[in-house]
Amino acid sequence: MSGAQALRPVERLPDEVIDAAIGWAVKLDYGGPPEPQLRQAFEAWLVADPLHLMAWQRVGSLKGEFAKLPAQLASQTLRAASMSRPTHRRREALKLLSLAGLGLSTAWVLHEHRPWQRLLADAGTAVGQRRVLRLSDGSMLALNTDSAVSADLRGTRRLLRLHRGEVMITTGADEDAPARREFWLQTPFGRMQALGTRFVVRLYEDRARVSVQEGAVALYPTGGGSTAVVQAGESRWLGARATEAVLANGFEDDAWAEGVIAGKNIRLDDLLAELSRYRRGRIDCDARVAGLRLSGVFHIDDSDRTLDFLAQTQPIRLRYLSRYWVMVGPQ
Repeated sequence: MSGAQALRPVERLPDEVIDAAIGWAVKLDYGGPPEPQLRQAFEAWLVADPLHLMAWQRVGSLKGEFAKLPAQLASQTLRAASMSRPTHRRREALKLLSLAGLGLSTAWVLHEHRPWQRLLADAGTAVGQRRVLRLSDGSMLALNTDSAVSADLRGTRRLLRLHRGEVMITTGADEDAPARREFWLQTPFGRMQALGTRFVVRLYEDRARVSVQEGAVALYPTGGGSTAVVQAGESRWLGARATEAVLANGFEDDAWAEGVIAGKNIRLDDLLAELSRYRRGRIDCDARVAGLRLSGVFHIDDSDRTLDFLAQTQPIRLRYLSRYWVMVGPQ
């Protein structure tokens, strides 16, 4: 984990930059076809500061959610978010947008890892990006693609929140504290306590997967279900009401930290689904080749090159419908 960056509050986007990005989204997406002058003004704002582009990319990741809502509701909520002061009011407006259209029984679980969380986290990654961060207590965080995390190390215990995506945590010695503090990670589905450890946590739509490489991790579901302790070499699902064992799928859970997908006897469609996490767009796999079994190491930093390698070594053919849409079928 050489070259790690320190996790500092300055990595959070300034409120005024988020406000401006949301305001541009309202004007461009919900104000009718943009006039040339408006488009030119937007482009000038976009290139004026690197933070502007970062904020626009993050707001852009919300558009898939906006598309599910009536245009008037989306527009009103965005306007409320851009006009709200202070930050916690903006957060409530964005939550409203994220929760619109969801059943009340599932909304309280799902909202915590909707895409807007990247706007509010201390640090995050875009699609295809990975980062290594160093905390002041000596802990190391490796963020996988499309992830967001926050850290609070000011109190009598260390608390991280995984808002989105996947993280590998190696807990630090906490040498500057009067006494070694407990280390907790909060997810939308429950919390977990690291017991001197290295572990990986990945958020899914309805649960989190916890894989322990060293030490142990105690799991506590949000809904009060029975707790569980995951030992080194084990994986377990953390749901809002219970935990359960994970069936092995052939993948090495921490290989992505080294820039690869690694596994034995894995299905082609599962491999392509993993690879698609690191690229914009989609990869569709024909059912006739989905069950092909593969073993090996597959690089994730250049997904097109990996796809070409698969086409050369497997009985498959690639068809690019566009730069962002790849069909994988039989030869």
